[in-house]
Amino acid sequence: MSKEIAKDWIDKHQKHIIEISDRIWDLPELGLQEFKSSTLLADELRKGGFHVQEGVAGMPTAFVATYGAGKPVIGIMGEYDALAGLSQKPIPRREPVVPGAPGHGCGHNIHGTSGAAGALAVKRVMENQKLEGTLKFFGCPAEETLVGKVFMVRDGVFDGVDAVLSHHPGQMNATRLGSSNAMNSVKFHFRGKASHAGGSPEQGRSALDAAELMDIGVNFLREHVVQEARIHYVIEDGGGQPNVVPAYARSWYFVRAPERQQVDRIYNWILRIADGADLMAETSHEVEFLTGCYNTLSNVALAELVTANMREIGAPSYDEEELAFAHAITETIPPAEKHDHLQRSKRPGWERLLDVEMDTSIPDPWGIGDVSGGSTDVGDVSWNTPTIEFSTATYPLGSPGHSWQNVASSRVGIGHESLIFAAKVIAAAVLDLMTKAEVLARVRTEFEESTKNSKYVSPLLRGLKPPLNQLPPTPPVGRQ
Repeated sequence: MSKEIAKDWIDKHQKHIIEISDRIWDLPELGLQEFKSSTLLADELRKGGFHVQEGVAGMPTAFVATYGAGKPVIGIMGEYDALAGLSQKPIPRREPVVPGAPGHGCGHNIHGTSGAAGALAVKRVMENQKLEGTLKFFGCPAEETLVGKVFMVRDGVFDGVDAVLSHHPGQMNATRLGSSNAMNSVKFHFRGKASHAGGSPEQGRSALDAAELMDIGVNFLREHVVQEARIHYVIEDGGGQPNVVPAYARSWYFVRAPERQQVDRIYNWILRIADGADLMAETSHEVEFLTGCYNTLSNVALAELVTANMREIGAPSYDEEELAFAHAITETIPPAEKHDHLQRSKRPGWERLLDVEMDTSIPDPWGIGDVSGGSTDVGDVSWNTPTIEFSTATYPLGSPGHSWQNVASSRVGIGHESLIFAAKVIAAAVLDLMTKAEVLARVRTEFEESTKNSKYVSPLLRGLKPPLNQLPPTPPVGRQ
C-alpha cells in the first residue's frame, strides 16, 4: 500500500518532475558552481515540507534536506554538476547550444531530480502512514571532480545515517557490485624566471620545462605501478608566448588505483618526481592538493533490494518517437566501440545486447571483485554507511561516457522515462528500509562485516578547504 502511494504521487507529479530535470539541463553548471541547480532542488524540497540546511561542509552548493525524526535514518543522494565543453542541443547529431560551454554529459540533471522526487514521494507516505524515522536528501556538488561527498563525509554530514541510496543515469537498469578506483586530485604550480627566449635565454628558468620534465618522469613511472592504475594530467598554464621564457606553469593530475594505499604510494612517488623536475630546470614548485577519494564498497543486500523493486515496478517501455531518437544516436556509435563497451561491462550474457538499442531488461546484480577505471566520491560514503548507486537506462547501449550523446539523451523522452522509473525505485527501496527491520538489519550486518578489518581515514589533508576555485567560472548558457 505504501509503495502504491509513492508511485501514485510520482505519476501525479510526473510533468513537474520532468520540468525540474529539464530546467537543470538548460542551466548546466560546473562543480561547486551549481548555484541555480542546487537552489532549485533545495527550494522544491523546502516547499515539500523538508527542513533544508544549505552551505554544508564549506560548500555553498551543498545542502541537506531532512524530514521526520528518530530511527531509522535513510539517506538519498543527488548530484547536479555538469561537464566542461559538452554543450549540446537535445538532438541526435553533434550541435552545441553554445560552443565550449558545459553540458550534462553524465546526466546529473536527472540524478539530482530522481533523488529529490523519490524523497518527496516517501515523505508523502510517511505523512499518510504515520511512519517513524528520518529521511535525508543529500545535495552533493562537484562529483565530477571528486569533491562534494568527500568533504561532506569528513565534516560528519553522513554521521548516523543507517543506509544511503543513489541513482545514476546509465545504459542499463542495473545494480553493479564492482568497485571504483581510489584517487587523488592535485595541481603543481611551477615557478621559474622570465627572460627573452631569443635574446637572453641563459637568464631564464622555464617553469614549463619543469612541468614537462615532470610529465616525462610520470610517464616513465607507468611501467612500475600496478597495471590497473590510471594517471592522467593536463597542463592548465604553460606560458604566454614563445619569445618569453615561462616564469609560471601549472599542471593538474588525477592519480587512480583500485585501493587507497596504492594511490598513496604512487602519489608520494609523483611528488618526488616533481622535486626532480625542479633539480633539472632550476625551478621551484608548490603542491596544491585538491581532493582524494576511496574505492567503493559494494553491498549485496542493498543491490538485491533495489533489483527486486525495479522488477516489481517494471522497466519503462518506449514509444516510436523515443525509439527513433535512440536509433539515431546509435547510428553515431561505431559497432566496434559498442562491442568493446559491452564487453568491458562484464555483464553476463552481454553478447545478447549487441543488437539492442534501449535495454529494457533488469539483470541480477553482478561484478563482485571488478574495478572500474573511473572514480567517484560515492566511495567515501560507502565506507561510512551502507551505500548503493544503481543505474537506469537513459542512453542507448554503447553510448560513450561523458559524451554529447549523453547530453542529448538526458533532455528527451528516453531520459524522462529513466528519471520517472528511477524516482519510483528510490521511493520503493527507501520504504522497504524504513518499514522492514529485517531488511535493514541484513544491510547493516553486511556493511559491518565488510569494514571490520579496515578503518576509514579521510584522504583530505588536515585543515583543507573545498577547492571552490578549481574550475573557471561557468559561462552563461541556455535559459537564464
